[in-house]
Amino acid sequence: MLHRPVLAVVGWLAAAVAATLTGLVAVQVIGDGIAVSAGGEVVTPQQVARQLASATASPPAGPSPSSPAVTPTAGASSTAAATKVLSTPGGSVVAKCQGTTVRLVSWAPAPGFGVKRADRGPDEYADVTFEGSAGKVELRVRCVNGRPTASWKQDD
Repeated sequence: MLHRPVLAVVGWLAAAVAATLTGLVAVQVIGDGIAVSAGGEVVTPQQVARQLASATASPPAGPSPSSPAVTPTAGASSTAAATKVLSTPGGSVVAKCQGTTVRLVSWAPAPGFGVKRADRGPDEYADVTFEGSAGKVELRVRCVNGRPTASWKQDD
């Protein structure tokens, strides 16, 4: 009679240990995707500050009710390396051109937004989609005359 309660406690403990280990493994696997950008690089706050300090970005020009769905972004002046900070209401990117090929160096969502999808290039176009409570902002970057140029649209 005494064996049945002991067996139940041992079985419960084994199930609890198995569930805990499964949860820890899942968090470790998923956690790598949470802390790392789409390209596999972790961008520290110091790196973001250095990249933003290397160019002076002007405030984003948001779409108005009378403006077209896709609006060019006002951004920073480019450096000799054809690198530019481009800003939208959903977030900012640092883009670099080499001829007609664009590559996103980094991206950071604005407060209240997250990154839904990012295609960093190198390619003819690079795209980032920021999504948040204020809607979705789709940003597309390409190189025009060797300089990063952005267009974006916001969906509510």
